[in-house]
Amino acid sequence: MAQDNAAFCGMPETPGGEAKPPPAPPCRPGPASRKRQRYVEKDGKCNVQHGNVRETYRYLTDIFTTLVDLKWRFSLLVFILAYAVTWLFFGLIWWFIAYCRGDLDHLEDHAWTPCVNNLNGFVSAFLFSIETETTIGYGHRVITDKCPEGIVLLLLQAILGSMVNAFMVGCMFVKISQPNKRAETLVFSSHAVVSLRDDRLCLMFRVGDLRDSHIVEASIRAKLIKSKQTQEGEFIPLNQTDLSVGFETGDDRLFLVSPLIISHEIDERSPFWDVSRQQLEKDDFEIVVILEGMVEATGMTCQARSSYLVDEVLWGHRFTSVLSLEDGFYEVDYASFHQTFEVPTPSCSARELAEAAARMDAHLYWSIPSRLDERVEDGTEKEAGEKERNGSVASPESESEV
Repeated sequence: MAQDNAAFCGMPETPGGEAKPPPAPPCRPGPASRKRQRYVEKDGKCNVQHGNVRETYRYLTDIFTTLVDLKWRFSLLVFILAYAVTWLFFGLIWWFIAYCRGDLDHLEDHAWTPCVNNLNGFVSAFLFSIETETTIGYGHRVITDKCPEGIVLLLLQAILGSMVNAFMVGCMFVKISQPNKRAETLVFSSHAVVSLRDDRLCLMFRVGDLRDSHIVEASIRAKLIKSKQTQEGEFIPLNQTDLSVGFETGDDRLFLVSPLIISHEIDERSPFWDVSRQQLEKDDFEIVVILEGMVEATGMTCQARSSYLVDEVLWGHRFTSVLSLEDGFYEVDYASFHQTFEVPTPSCSARELAEAAARMDAHLYWSIPSRLDERVEDGTEKEAGEKERNGSVASPESESEV
């Protein structure tokens, strides 16, 4: 069927019917090679910034998520300041209690009972604050039972210190164990390709997992990002359209043990139904692919993203195989993960290809008579012959009667 469609769509043919893979995919010249602004970067980072946000208090209502979302340098700064400020604050209060009680004026008076033994200045008060909050307790500076205000401050610092520890350690733990780091080992092919699969044009890209621990309940989605103008004249920038990658059939649920080629069949519901090779090179869009699943080791959900611009969609290419059978196991060669090679592919749109296939089927249907038609024709010829013979026999009798 692919060879028949070549007569209608101008499919390039190679001697011997085989295509030799080039060392690297060619760069597409012309207008499509101009610089385009990405909506999603290749590493999955969304290239969107929020400006003129006036309700900034909303970030403080969810302070935990705000601290987790901070960059590492700011998170470490907040982590250090949280402890340093509380130590200094309570150290200042311990020094102030000692100053108000007159403990600093009776340092050499052994008959005097201070609030905290061996507290002789702000530095020693700061060290005592650290020992109290971290529950170190060196035994040199000790609170006495003659200072009720000190006992209340000790209880207050112990409670607030535990809250600071739980909050800050929780933030650092969540930030370290964020599942988006797992997405660093989920890879996407550098290019997407368009070629025939079972005589149908398909848009394909490849995904893979570099780790031995698998992604559980992995699923894949694809969206077309393209500006659109409605029939009423409304302009919608960066309009998102779903690209079917097997949601109806369940093919979007992946068993990602080895690299897989994800296919989007260009049919009547596809936005690429009327797009030919020449139109694709002149078009301006972005395809965003999203891979989601749970990390097997932690059970946390992670998401990996990538995108393909028009320059990164190769028409008439196919991915090189990366899987080979070795002695008792399958080996994946990731050196060929991004490699493609050219294959004979129609340059027309999927609509034109379907119409060409329909015309070819109709031509074959009407040019080759069926056996049933032959039997009907034979039956009619026999009946006509019998009628002619009966008519010739009956004609003399009719003349005699006349």
